[in-house]
Amino acid sequence: MKLGIVGLPNVGKSTLFNSLTKAGAASATFPFCTIDPNIGIVAVPDERLKLLSDFSHSKKTTPAVIEFVDIAGLVRGASKGEGLGNQFLANIRECDAIVHVVRCFENENIIHVEGSIDPARDIETIELELIFADLEVLERRIGKTAKTAKSGASKDAKREYDLLCELKAHLENGQKAMSFVPEDEENVKFKESLDLLTDKPVIYAANVEDSDLADDGASNEYVATVREIAAKEGAEVFVISAQIEEEIAELEDDEKAEFLADLGIEKSGLEKLIAASYHLLGLMSFLTTGEDETRAWTIPIGCKAPKAAGKIHSDFERGFIKAEVINYKELLEAGSYAAAREKGLIRIEGKEYVVRDGDVILFRFNV
Repeated sequence: MKLGIVGLPNVGKSTLFNSLTKAGAASATFPFCTIDPNIGIVAVPDERLKLLSDFSHSKKTTPAVIEFVDIAGLVRGASKGEGLGNQFLANIRECDAIVHVVRCFENENIIHVEGSIDPARDIETIELELIFADLEVLERRIGKTAKTAKSGASKDAKREYDLLCELKAHLENGQKAMSFVPEDEENVKFKESLDLLTDKPVIYAANVEDSDLADDGASNEYVATVREIAAKEGAEVFVISAQIEEEIAELEDDEKAEFLADLGIEKSGLEKLIAASYHLLGLMSFLTTGEDETRAWTIPIGCKAPKAAGKIHSDFERGFIKAEVINYKELLEAGSYAAAREKGLIRIEGKEYVVRDGDVILFRFNV
């Protein structure tokens, strides 16, 4: 999974990136500190992995990972060359979703580029810049396909040209590409191939002061505004204090848990973000375990066994015969694979089996 982090300067974007990735990206209280896209790989916390790794005495434990891409803060007019962020928007075109960091706290020592705190205005500013960036992409594609489409030499070119023009008009009306839904499957796939920024799912990170964390921002009017906007869009929201996340990023796991408990918080910002992104993108994990390795594999919810096998290796999907499946809890409770087999807990599943979150699977294949 790859997530792109966007937002205005000084909303806590790079501070959040630092805390999530411990990558040490530059951060400061003035705009445009981030002048290159920062990329960090983060392991997805999954307590099931340690339990299974201990169970199998695995030599190696490999978690699922998320790649974060942090770009310079966008400002009003970025599409016309203002600021620095627009130069790096291409770096998040291949992301699966966008994490939009919104400032929901007052602090006179941290400059706001617009001079005041207003989440609705800030969200609109970023969305418009993403729309303008998408319009540039569409205009280039329209220019490339216009001649062939108008000559009538290619039906596909004509279809694509028409769709591009319709989509361009949609964006020019201030609407995101996500709300433009083509009627037939062919056009849906073509639209997806454009990798438009406003066609990506959004997760809003409402950045608050630590005092707002205990009630999950319920008493913060700025957070309420973000939640209202997200509800209309079908987006996810999680409340975070980037400053607190930066502090706990340096702690060991047991110290981190104690620190969060003292603040009255159950989950870290990273855990909240991962839960939001998995939910938004419809993802889950199945597991494999053995002496060599215990590993988590991220797949779409509803994925059938052969496709899941293909996540490990294309040969597994091509030569799929069957899957031996057991829930990780049942396996741990049984005490061993042999005991689980004796109790009839390991199921033999075929090509139509829909994999479930927490399944431990051994694939049988032949190529």
